[in-house]
Amino acid sequence: MPKGQPRTREVATHQVIQFLHKAEEFAATAEAALAEARYSPAAGNAVHAGINAVDAILGASIGLRSAGQDHLDAARLVSTIPQIGTQAANHLRRLVPLKTRAEYDPAPVSAADAATACERARALIGLAQSVVERRFGN
Repeated sequence: MPKGQPRTREVATHQVIQFLHKAEEFAATAEAALAEARYSPAAGNAVHAGINAVDAILGASIGLRSAGQDHLDAARLVSTIPQIGTQAANHLRRLVPLKTRAEYDPAPVSAADAATACERARALIGLAQSVVERRFGN
C-alpha cells in the first residue's frame, strides 16, 4: 500500500445497515447519558455513533471503510464523497478529539462539549441515513 493511503476494508451491504443501526444505538445512549448529566459517557458514545455513521456512509458510497488506527483517516476518506463528504469529515474531525478526553482523561467532559458531540453525531447519522436510503432504498 502506498505511503499516505489509509488502510481500508470492504463493507458488504448488510454491514452498512449494521453500522447505521450501531450509530443510532450509540447516539440514543449518548443522548440518555446527556439527559442524566453524565457528560463523559455522553461524549464517548457520541464519538462512537459518529464513527459508525461514517462507516455506513463510506460503505454505502464506496463499499469500503477506514481500517486504520487513526480515526482521522476515516475523515480523510469520507471527505472524498461527493456532496456530503466535506460536511461529514468536518463533523468527524470535531468528534474524534473527544474520544480520548471522554474515555481516558481523568478530567470530566463539559455539558456543552457533550451536547455538541451529540449534535454532531446526530448530524452524521442524518447524512448516513440519506446516503443509505439513496443507495439501497431503505
